[in-house]
Amino acid sequence: QEIANLLWATAKLVDKGLERTPQFKEAVTTLLPFVNAQKDNFKPQEIANLLWAMAKLVDSGQERTPEFNEAVAALLRHVNTQKANFKPQEIANLLWATAKLVDSGQERTPEFNEAVAALLRHVNKQKANFKPQEIANLLWATAKLGEFVELNVVTSMFESLVYRISENPQLSQQDILMSLWGVMVCCARLSLDSNNNNWLEKHMDDLFTRLENTFLDNEEDQRIIAMAASWLGRACPFVPHYQTIMSKRQSDFHDQLQSCFPSLQIEEEKSLNSLPPVDLLLPDHNMVIEVQGPSHYVSGDFNTRKGSTLLKIALLQKAGFEVIEIPVNRLWNQDLMKPYIDQIKTRTGIPPQGHGSVSLKRKWADDSYVTADKGRQPSNHGYLTAENQLEEQTGKPAKRKKKAASNPLPSIQEPFPHPCKMNF
Repeated sequence: QEIANLLWATAKLVDKGLERTPQFKEAVTTLLPFVNAQKDNFKPQEIANLLWAMAKLVDSGQERTPEFNEAVAALLRHVNTQKANFKPQEIANLLWATAKLVDSGQERTPEFNEAVAALLRHVNKQKANFKPQEIANLLWATAKLGEFVELNVVTSMFESLVYRISENPQLSQQDILMSLWGVMVCCARLSLDSNNNNWLEKHMDDLFTRLENTFLDNEEDQRIIAMAASWLGRACPFVPHYQTIMSKRQSDFHDQLQSCFPSLQIEEEKSLNSLPPVDLLLPDHNMVIEVQGPSHYVSGDFNTRKGSTLLKIALLQKAGFEVIEIPVNRLWNQDLMKPYIDQIKTRTGIPPQGHGSVSLKRKWADDSYVTADKGRQPSNHGYLTAENQLEEQTGKPAKRKKKAASNPLPSIQEPFPHPCKMNF
């Protein structure tokens, strides 16, 4: 218990602004091996508090040393063995911690996969016992994990929890914002899968209404409101500020595209409908090109998109833009770029001038993304589909499936032994 308390305290101190001095780093380094050594002796609450602390520390800049990774792996194994003994608050904290660890580059090891699966099963078993704040944490964490969690699991969880949080008049502003973001991601996933999400949009509208006349000075909060307003077609009371960063791969693809199509108008880092900036915009064709680095995917696997990635794509499609996603690992050379150049040529109808003749490769379905779990079909991420073939044959635009996007959110806190309050 003392090891758990000490690591929780270090995480809490950093969260409150304590500088990570050499002495601080040394203290954490000293404690980490004891987590692995004592792994069989921790009680369920201590396991939950420790994983919360580990996620908080790495979110604050803690290096993922071998000792850190060993401690996390040891704790994750015990999440599965202790799964029947966690209380609702501990389940919520643990899922929050797994989502935060994924954000920091946590590998999808068998221990990690089993721990998340075990926790999700117990959410449904304990659904009647979660408090509003814990529900907000669960909605946020599940949404954050994106395609790592099967869509049917997400919708089942949201159906059982969203009604309770929507009907609660005592929600804090933080709880509403977290719930709103989670609901948006779930709506995005449903729209990308061509499923009906009207039932969930009603809850999104309710949560948005409870915030629209609230003063929000935090930029992350403002961005969540702006995204919800865009989705619902409501007026946004402000224009959020976004930082624009042009990656080298994005710049290289822009140059390659421009050299192939000199007459093609291309805009960079453009914010549309108060949404996060898009990488490349072809304004004459209502087309967006997103160059997706590893941070857009769970564990950087270039297969399993995070909730934030899904929400952004869905919002752009809902606003009327066609979106082509290009994983950055497909841009190492011109040969790998070529299928995307071919695709853009087909979609825009502009003959290439600097690139020579290019032909559309219909084998591209082999490069489609896969989901976190086996057995599901690849989803449409801007690759050639039957819709595209129909357009080529008839000359008429086919009805498009929508896609999704998102935005980061906060962190958990509160006095020991209940570190469950989320602060932005």
